Amino acid sequence: MGLSVEYVVRETAGNLWRNRLMSLAAMLTIAVSLALVGSALLLKQGVATSTQAWKGGVQLLIFMQPNATKSQDRAVVTQLQTLPSIEKYFYVDKAVSYQEFRRLFANQPDLLNSVSESQIPPSYRVVLKNPSEAPSIGQIFNGQPGVKAVDYNFAAIQTLEKISSIAQGVIIGLAVILLLSATVLILNVIRVAIFSRRREVMVMKLVGATNWFIRIPFMLEGFTQGLLGALIAAGAVLAIRALFNYLIERFQVHLLSGFVLTSHDVLMTEIVVFVVGVVVGTMGSALAVRRYLEV
Repeated sequence: MGLSVEYVVRETAGNLWRNRLMSLAAMLTIAVSLALVGSALLLKQGVATSTQAWKGGVQLLIFMQPNATKSQDRAVVTQLQTLPSIEKYFYVDKAVSYQEFRRLFANQPDLLNSVSESQIPPSYRVVLKNPSEAPSIGQIFNGQPGVKAVDYNFAAIQTLEKISSIAQGVIIGLAVILLLSATVLILNVIRVAIFSRRREVMVMKLVGATNWFIRIPFMLEGFTQGLLGALIAAGAVLAIRALFNYLIERFQVHLLSGFVLTSHDVLMTEIVVFVVGVVVGTMGSALAVRRYLEV
């Protein structure tokens, strides 16, 4: 007995409608859990972008004037080489700094359009042997000829990363619990559908229906629930991104000024949301069919 698209769609839609309340509960549970997963991924990506300059153990940033002379630059390098508290340092030129600037302030197009590469200061990024000495070392360079500004906000960066890691852990934990709950809900929805159609299944077997002919509508039911839940979650992810951008712009948090969620970040998050949603829906229905459908 061959399958037809019309038959599969009709049977799947009928099963979903007959158990619409349980199906809706499963879809909403998937949507909430995947929205949490998406939030955790966006948080991780945003924090990674905003703390880009502090990677590799950097505890001190020395921004040079865009028009600093070679002698002024050499004076800074000499101090960096002679100070015993400095473990290592590296130079970031204007071109690289400008690319970072465009990433960090991607949420502020007016600012991007008003600043050219020639206006962006190069910088020295410094790793200290003792991070607690950052303020005192920073004072040595602050106000020095050719130096535009010194930033030693490393402690706040560490705090941000720790808070972010804790928040991500809690969010992912809740999401996993909800995804497991969604899997169980889908399993129960399919079980009820199988039970309500047990006589019909027996008749189909008697007239020669194959195992997959009987199973596919039930499998597609779980797949559909997972897909619809993922669609709702995908919309929530876009809303969460908009909320992040609004809060950062509204409250002008300096530490989060570079909390940028690019279109690529959002796209990858949406892909993860869709894949997880489909996997959860298919897995729940597969477990139910294997356990409760005797064919």
